Amino acid sequence: MPKIEDLRKKSVEQAAEARKLLDHAAPTKEDKEQAATLLKEIEDRKGAIEQLERLAAAEGYLAQSQGRATDSDLEDGAGGRREPRITQAEVRTLIRQPDGTYQDGRVINPKEEFRTLGEQLMAVRRASQPGGSVDPRLQAVNRRAEEERAASGMGESVGSDGGFVVQQDFANELALRTYSTGEILTRVRRIPVSANANGLKMNVINETSRANGSRWGGIRVYRTAEAGALTGTKPAFRQMELALKKLTGLLYATDELMQDAAALDAVINEAFPKEMSFVMEDEIINGTGAGQMLGVLNSAALVSVAKETGQGAATVQKENIDKMWARAYAPGRGSMVWLINQDIEPQLDNMSLVIGTGGVPVYLPPGGLSETPFARLKGRQVIPVEYCATLGTVGDILLVDLSQYIMIDKGGMQATMSIHVRFLNDESTFRFIMRNDGQPAWNSALTPFKGTTTLSPYVALATRA
Repeated sequence: MPKIEDLRKKSVEQAAEARKLLDHAAPTKEDKEQAATLLKEIEDRKGAIEQLERLAAAEGYLAQSQGRATDSDLEDGAGGRREPRITQAEVRTLIRQPDGTYQDGRVINPKEEFRTLGEQLMAVRRASQPGGSVDPRLQAVNRRAEEERAASGMGESVGSDGGFVVQQDFANELALRTYSTGEILTRVRRIPVSANANGLKMNVINETSRANGSRWGGIRVYRTAEAGALTGTKPAFRQMELALKKLTGLLYATDELMQDAAALDAVINEAFPKEMSFVMEDEIINGTGAGQMLGVLNSAALVSVAKETGQGAATVQKENIDKMWARAYAPGRGSMVWLINQDIEPQLDNMSLVIGTGGVPVYLPPGGLSETPFARLKGRQVIPVEYCATLGTVGDILLVDLSQYIMIDKGGMQATMSIHVRFLNDESTFRFIMRNDGQPAWNSALTPFKGTTTLSPYVALATRA
């Protein structure tokens, strides 16, 4: 199918070009328009690819159905069964979806790849047992892994050395679910790290004030008389450094669970992505930066708004919201969200704007409790998350622009399996590793051009004790 491959190659090239246009701090209007054009061409080409793939599959089916399969058309399959010989025309073009189904989009050879993670894990179990046979698909998966990374010692591709590599599309799927399950991870700026790097260093404009002589770290322009001498200025930079840190998961699966591939697949695909997502999102908010990501609450750029005079303990008032909004850096307000602990919701529901001797609700819609709340403050979405502190403590309500949080990761999720670690307990061991790091893009609050009250993309309400 050379035409299909040519179309795919073109789409990959255009996707990379679009990524370059958008993958920097401030893409221009022209960059965005050019990237949008490239993405539209990719989408238009997708339909043509799908039609050609369906045509190829139909042609393969018709060619095979013209005669009965003889013994020469069969080959040894799993468990000693005789199965139809797979021809190139029969290679299915499917991609596995989060619900376990397949759709057109990726070439899968059923003789070289597994349909589900549970199916592969069952094959690993059979290969690891005394006298067990090694599924050819395991060898194909390990062969591709070895082509990407040459081992200098004990390797994952040999069962006795420690385990088998989990097929790459399953591992990538786990990582995709990890990043797509949370409200926070989907909003931060993610930068992939190349295969030969263990971190990322970025030069960032060192701007802490918008006063003359401080913007862009020192850039200035002047009115100059005709033939007058020009005054030179230059920006100042600081270096942001991110170093990859490991986030690991270990699962012991009993022999009984291993006998049910569907159940095992469901447990792994549900539990590990959600737990890794939880830990990473918690670090984005609360991380110390020591062996983990640096959270916005521990950032030097955090602005903390003081409580009102006479304000009661463990309360939130409209004045708190107004003052938090006033400290949010205005150009970034369009990307900001409110993150709250669920304990905050009754406080928001009861907030009111005093008018004369009465008042009107601030948070509830006109229909009151009979209607669905807007879940917005100052026009920005309110998102309850578990990582915010309990009511009354700093961090219980945050106003943040998560696009100003930078996170790096490398190679998606690495997943391996072994029966040797817990052999005496009749359990198999599954190991999952992700390498990432992150920190706020700002290292200090910003003093505005006019005034002295600092601004930031990360605003919290101080403790009300």
